[in-house]
Amino acid sequence: MTRAVVRPAEALAPQVHDEVDMSTHLAGLDLPSPVLTASGCAAAGRELDQFFDLTRIGAVVTKSIMPEPRSGRATPRMAETPSGMLNSIGLQGPGIASFIERDLAWLHQRGARAVVSIAGDTVDDYARLAKILRMQEGISAIEVNISCPNVEDRGKVFACDAGSSSAVIQAVRRNTDSRVPILAKLSPDVTDITTIALACVRAGADGLSVINTLLGMVIDTDRLRPALAGVTGGLSGPAIRPVAVRCVWQIRQVMPEVPILGMGGIRTGLDALQFVLAGANAVSVGTMVFNDPSAPLRVHHELQTALAERGFTRLIDAISYAHGYLDREHPASDPVEDDVEAATEEP
Repeated sequence: MTRAVVRPAEALAPQVHDEVDMSTHLAGLDLPSPVLTASGCAAAGRELDQFFDLTRIGAVVTKSIMPEPRSGRATPRMAETPSGMLNSIGLQGPGIASFIERDLAWLHQRGARAVVSIAGDTVDDYARLAKILRMQEGISAIEVNISCPNVEDRGKVFACDAGSSSAVIQAVRRNTDSRVPILAKLSPDVTDITTIALACVRAGADGLSVINTLLGMVIDTDRLRPALAGVTGGLSGPAIRPVAVRCVWQIRQVMPEVPILGMGGIRTGLDALQFVLAGANAVSVGTMVFNDPSAPLRVHHELQTALAERGFTRLIDAISYAHGYLDREHPASDPVEDDVEAATEEP
C-alpha cells in the first residue's frame, strides 16, 4: 500500500474562499458541507477524528452494518490495482447491537451527523435493521446498501434487479421514521442504472447513493491463482471515477429532482466538482482516506476554491450545471429579433 499522507489541520486550507456558500440539501438534510465520508472506508469515523473535526464535513457514512456480528471473508481480502484497489472484506462487522452501543453513541456524542449504512442477506434483514434503528437518536439518514449478495435469489445482487431493489426499499421505508431520509446505494454492474434508480425512488427512496464498487478480479501471476480468497472483489479508487460520473449524469437526466450522493474515485476538489456538475447534490470520499486521512476536509476546501475560481458563489448553483452546456453554447435566438430581421429583409 502507498504510505499515508498525514497533514496537520492548519495545512488543509492554505487558501479559504469563505465567499462561496458550501451548504447543500440532500434528501431533506441541510448540510454545511457537500463532502461526506464513504461507507466502508472509515468505520464509524472514529479513526479520522484525530486528523480533522468530523463536524466540519457533511456527514459520516458508517460501514454497512448487519443484524448479527459477521467475520467476513477469508484472507487475502485486498489487492492493489492500477489507480485503484480491489477488496473482498465480506461486510465484516460487530452487528447492530454493538454498533448502536459503541459507534452510533460515539457519533451522537461527538456531534457528527451520521448516515447509517445497512446491509442484509434477505429483505427481512433490512426490515429488521430499519425497525431497530427507528428507536435510536442521532441518525441523519439511512443508506441502504442493496449491493450485497441476495441469498434469496441464488447469489444475485439486490441492486442488479429492479424488483429485488424495490422490495428492499419498501421494507426499509415501512419500518423507518418518515422524518429520516433513506438513500438507496446503487451498483454500476447493470445494463441500465436508471431503471434501478427509478424502481428505488418509486419504492420510497428519498435519494440515491451512486455508485458502489465495480465487480473485479486480479490473478496472482506468481502463484497462478486468484489474488483474493473470495476470487472476486469490489474495485474502488480513481479508476472507477469516469464510470461513477457517467452514472450520476444518466440518473440526473432521467430524474432531474432526485437527490444524489455521488461517489467513486474522488481524490481532489476538481474530482468532486465533476460529480457536482454532473448532478450530485453531495459527494462521498472513500478510498482516498487510506492514503490521506484528512482527504474529506481537504476535498471540501479544494472544491470551494474551484467553485470560486469559476465564478460560483454558491455550491447549489453548480449542481447539474454541465447539463446546460448546449443551451449556453447555442442559445436560442430571440423570436422578437427574428421577426425584426425578417421584416427588414429586402424582397
